[in-house]
Amino acid sequence: MIEKLTPRFLPKVWGGEVWFEAPLPILVKFILTFDKLSVQVHPDDLYAKRHHNSAGKTEMWHIMEAQPGARIAAGFRQNLSRERIRQAASSGEIEDLLEWHEAKPGDTFFIPAGTVHAIGGGLVLCEIQQHSDITYRLYDYGRPRELHLDHAVAVSQRKPHAARQKRRGNELVFCDYFVTVRRKIKGRARLDPAFRLAIITKGEGKIAGQATRAGEVWYAPPATRMTLEGEMTILAVSPGASTM
Repeated sequence: MIEKLTPRFLPKVWGGEVWFEAPLPILVKFILTFDKLSVQVHPDDLYAKRHHNSAGKTEMWHIMEAQPGARIAAGFRQNLSRERIRQAASSGEIEDLLEWHEAKPGDTFFIPAGTVHAIGGGLVLCEIQQHSDITYRLYDYGRPRELHLDHAVAVSQRKPHAARQKRRGNELVFCDYFVTVRRKIKGRARLDPAFRLAIITKGEGKIAGQATRAGEVWYAPPATRMTLEGEMTILAVSPGASTM
């Protein structure tokens, strides 16, 4: 049965998150930032399994709203040693070593596990990720939260990363863990049954005959096509080969 997922709200010191959990190894979040998130990194599957008996965390961000000058960071501006990363994290200089990108509505960024990253204030974004929340903080702007330098330095990719995605038709991201496409619906459309999640980013209409609007996420069980009607923009998500 096609169903609308129930949101779960999580307040944060820098803003807030809304989680949508489905019976898939994929988690969808809407993230609202008033302030900067920590400089952080997530482990890959192998490291997460060994140290936490959990999956790793590869993710993508699709920018929905952005104040002028809002930015995200992903990867470093140049190759660095582990010792340099640890030193810069301890001093706070690490923020200046990151590659920062201006973020505008419609932009998409891909953040594989191991990519050191940060999100600035003034953003509303949709995050699609492996269903894991293991985060290693390197720097947190003096906020009284735990840092995880040993783990973070061990898993960090110490080089530049081309995070900004160039759209290939409707496709935004294709990786081992999920495939995400952007569709504009005007009238009536049916999704390929491979797409198990529909994230409404703009507009309103109906899914499987039920009213829907921006900010909602829908789930379809295996081999079920979603039928959409109305005028809206969606992100359709299929599990990747590693999550089947």
